[in-house]
Amino acid sequence: MKPLLKLRTLTLSLSLLVTSASSFAMDKVTFQLDWLPGGDKAPVYVGVEQGFFAEQDLDVTILQGKGSTDAITKVATGIADLGSSDIVALLVAKANDNVPVKGVYSIFSKAPYAFYALSGSGIDSVDDVSGKTIVTSPFTSANVFLPLLLKKNGVDENSVKVLKADPGALNPMLITGQSDVMISWITDAVKNQQQAKQAGKKIDIFPWYDAGLEFYSSSVIASDRMMAERPDVVKRFLKAFDKAVAYTWENPEKSAQAVHDVVPEVDTQQAADTIKSIRDLVINEVSERDGIGAFTPVRLAETWKWTAEAQDIELEKLNPENAISREFFQGVN
Repeated sequence: MKPLLKLRTLTLSLSLLVTSASSFAMDKVTFQLDWLPGGDKAPVYVGVEQGFFAEQDLDVTILQGKGSTDAITKVATGIADLGSSDIVALLVAKANDNVPVKGVYSIFSKAPYAFYALSGSGIDSVDDVSGKTIVTSPFTSANVFLPLLLKKNGVDENSVKVLKADPGALNPMLITGQSDVMISWITDAVKNQQQAKQAGKKIDIFPWYDAGLEFYSSSVIASDRMMAERPDVVKRFLKAFDKAVAYTWENPEKSAQAVHDVVPEVDTQQAADTIKSIRDLVINEVSERDGIGAFTPVRLAETWKWTAEAQDIELEKLNPENAISREFFQGVN
């Protein structure tokens, strides 16, 4: 072999070796969902399927969840590196147990709680639930905020009758007239409306954020250990995740397909409809003012104020700033 040819061959071999080594150098990240896959969880799946995480040299594994408390526990104990959780649940866990977890990115800058009522029922606002029967799940975090919402809107708590039922029974009870009002999340709007349509009914939705319940909700969380030992990984994850959030609400159908591609049992059309229906939780006057992903001191303090009152926790027990970290995401792509 001629010397020049040997040099070219050696150069090509080294190039392939570097490329191969680079492909194996991706940082592995485990992400814990706070609930089951669906349109509302699309961004992390979009990040995987569109290659946004790969662009940041990240190999992300997604775990299904059983609620915010479950997600916080798994992130705190190192089963997962990052995850999603309602910031309200994190504030409570931080106040009561000082869990080694912090919020690092705000996904929903508005809370997803809502009243549902049948169209034509005479219920046109939160004020109209006075004297009505309200059905709710026994375990939804919305229940702790219900008395505060009623008080803020001048509704006597004693005037309403609250029934508790299995989550799967809530919408049928509303549709069949066993209750006048249902408490559910806006993320369930598509499913609830489809069930009502099948019964020849139509449902009106009254978001609680329109009735004064203004605070942060779904967020990305990270463990203290992860932030201390792998800060660059956290920064790269959030950079990719932020890109995925923007893509999700610009391309709901493609984003729904991304979820379906990873989790085939997720219906693509329903996921796309969910993404569209919860747009106001992500893109609204709050995020337009402060930026998607941001936690501002004022709104964070308001979130803690609502939470502390609802949970009967002394306001001074927690400085909410100790429950979040802004150093990993600055809102710059």
